[in-house]
Amino acid sequence: MTIRKRDPPDNPALLALWRRSVTATHEFLTEDDIRDIEPDVRTTLPALEVWICASVDGIPVGFMGLNGSRVEMLFVEPACRGQGIGVRLLDHARLLRGALTLDVNEQNPQAHGFYLRYGFRETGRSATDAAGRLFPLIHMALHA
Repeated sequence: MTIRKRDPPDNPALLALWRRSVTATHEFLTEDDIRDIEPDVRTTLPALEVWICASVDGIPVGFMGLNGSRVEMLFVEPACRGQGIGVRLLDHARLLRGALTLDVNEQNPQAHGFYLRYGFRETGRSATDAAGRLFPLIHMALHA
C-alpha cells in the first residue's frame, strides 16, 4: 500500500468510500442522516489536504483529510478495517504536522477506542457536531 496526495478526480471515489465507511461504522446515523450530511462532505472534501492510502493496484482503501494539524476526517474501506490503514494515515499526518487534534463522535466507540489506542487523549466535549446536529463530539489531541 502507498500513501499519496489526493487528485481532484479522486473525489467521487472518496465520497463513495466515505458513504460505505459511515454506513458500516456509524450505527447511530440513519440513512436520512447520512443523506443530510453527504452534501457537507462533498463540499468540504475539496477544501482539505487529503491523503489517500491506496492498494497496490491504486484503488483508495482509506483516506484522511487535514486542515493544518487538525484531522478533519479519516475513513477506511469497511472490508479493509483492521489492516493498519488508519494507523498508516495517522503516522503520515504526524510526520507532516507533529501534534494533531481531532473530534470523534461520542456515539462511535470503535473510532474513539482506535484514537485512544493510537495515543490521542480527550481534551473536551461538545453536545453537538460542527453543524449543530445532536451528535456529541469528543475533542482529542496527540502531542508530538
